[in-house]
Amino acid sequence: MVKNLLRGSFKLMKSMNRSLILNIIRERGSISRAEIAKLTKLTPPTVSSLVKELLQAEIIIETNLGESSGGRKPTLLTLNSEMFHVIGMDIGSQNIKTILTNINGAILKHSVVPLPAQVTNDTLLSAITDSVRSILEDTEIDEEKVVGIGVGMHGIVDADQGISVFAPNLNLHNIPIKEVLEEQFGMIVKVENDGRAMGLGELWFGNGAGIDSFVCINVGRGIGAGIIMNGRLYHGSHYISGEIGHMVIDIDGPRCTCGNYGCLQTFASGPAIVDRTKKEIRLGQFSLLSELTGGDLESVTGELIYQAAMDGDTLCRGILQRAGRYLGVGLTNLIHTVNPRRIIIGGGVSNAGDLIMDSIVETVSQRALTRPAQETEIILSKFGEDATAMGAVALILAELFTSRNTETASAL
Repeated sequence: MVKNLLRGSFKLMKSMNRSLILNIIRERGSISRAEIAKLTKLTPPTVSSLVKELLQAEIIIETNLGESSGGRKPTLLTLNSEMFHVIGMDIGSQNIKTILTNINGAILKHSVVPLPAQVTNDTLLSAITDSVRSILEDTEIDEEKVVGIGVGMHGIVDADQGISVFAPNLNLHNIPIKEVLEEQFGMIVKVENDGRAMGLGELWFGNGAGIDSFVCINVGRGIGAGIIMNGRLYHGSHYISGEIGHMVIDIDGPRCTCGNYGCLQTFASGPAIVDRTKKEIRLGQFSLLSELTGGDLESVTGELIYQAAMDGDTLCRGILQRAGRYLGVGLTNLIHTVNPRRIIIGGGVSNAGDLIMDSIVETVSQRALTRPAQETEIILSKFGEDATAMGAVALILAELFTSRNTETASAL
């Protein structure tokens, strides 16, 4: 019964004028009918009629009275956060992060499940469905009010078909994520590359709100980007837009998981930072990590490297700064190609904060062609390691809030 109600609500939301009203309510948090009419340039009777339909469908609710401008205090409208909930997933090469949010993007539940050492298409799909089932069972929210599952997946993703075409860090191909999840749970499923999902999340909820041209960089075990151009997510013609981790920095560099040599992620990703640190210690460089790990270099992690760097470890500080310089080179190339107003950096490596950001900013300021390009704003993601999962949530909300008449093409 609730599912049928929700399906009817989706159709109601998809008309252009209703979508316009809902987006304004979402952005403002609470707003009066008169203010909606002013901002949308729709007539007050039209706004009242559409609002009445949305109230009857329980998509929006009336809330506290607003400030009066001399007459009767206006009743404010806000989204009904109890009506819709969304699951967002970040599928990495080591674990699956799953969050449950309300329609406003507030995280209600959060789980991280490690992947087995050896993964096949079937075992990965099983782990994904188990993660969804687990978070549904571990909540008091009516499952019928969970309207969709968004998935951010590393590597090459066919967003139209919902297929992971190639996940290089897992060495898997053609994983039918959308098909399997829709069959298992009977709800909307959207699948996107993790960097592009992160970009959409920042556009909807984060440090990209109100910015029409920016790039999000997801720096973890790999490096990907989500490119927003003219307020729209850019995919490219063959689903590889944003794969900046495979931008070649040194043609004689280390072999990458993609098969090429000298890719950016072989110098600046999480595993690259760990490998470089262990190599230097084996060559005789002093580091506090020897004490922190009890001499077991195989237990060195990015978190321990950051801890040692914060404790004054010269080697670890130098390696993080070196990774920042390589990222700065990659971002300079990106600035010369896309010329965004802002660059937002998230993912696990971003937790190093100023230890890596200072080197990034300094490198861009030294290498970019013009003074404005050198001063391109580079900031950390609002969501840190949850950036991709929040982007996955935004995939579903974009589907719900965007009318068919205003949806964008997958490639510009």
